[in-house]
Amino acid sequence: MKKLLATVCILVSALSFAQDYSVPATSPRQKVEQQFSMSEISIDYGRPGVKGRKIFGDLVPYDHVWRAGANSCTKITFGQPVHFGVKVVPAGTYGLFIIPTENEWKVILNKDFQQWGSFTYDPKQDVADVTVPVNKLADKQEWFEITLNPTDENSANLVLKWDYLQAEIPLKPSNLNTVIKISDKLKKSRK
Repeated sequence: MKKLLATVCILVSALSFAQDYSVPATSPRQKVEQQFSMSEISIDYGRPGVKGRKIFGDLVPYDHVWRAGANSCTKITFGQPVHFGVKVVPAGTYGLFIIPTENEWKVILNKDFQQWGSFTYDPKQDVADVTVPVNKLADKQEWFEITLNPTDENSANLVLKWDYLQAEIPLKPSNLNTVIKISDKLKKSRK
């Protein structure tokens, strides 16, 4: 009886310990959060690796929609209305997709942010898109990466990098004059 009880205790301990761990992901999830003007931008995406493969024009075909990452579609959340390229996009969460060509990428915000990959992508759900040039990187970016690079206290570039390519999308608050007025009032009240 004591042996059975000891075995059960060991099994229960092993199972509870195993629940704290998961299998390493081939394309790990990354979450990026950054203050943007008077709110925040957050991005949730899968980070595939190059792993010796030819990426653009092969694994990610030209002229076809791509989920801008791996596994479930990339989600981007704006805490305030923003200029995405030249279009104003309301605050909210969107799916981020790319249609790459050799020299430029069409970067798309889509209402459906809960789909797996881009298999059910529907262009009728697009909210905004911007076509930006692709720049060659001097060094290889092994793992797909999305970052936010501030250009000043009220704007930033959404930077997408993978393999030897990079694209940047300018983001600005849609109500910049209001933001500046509020900011100026806060600065004066602190003096």
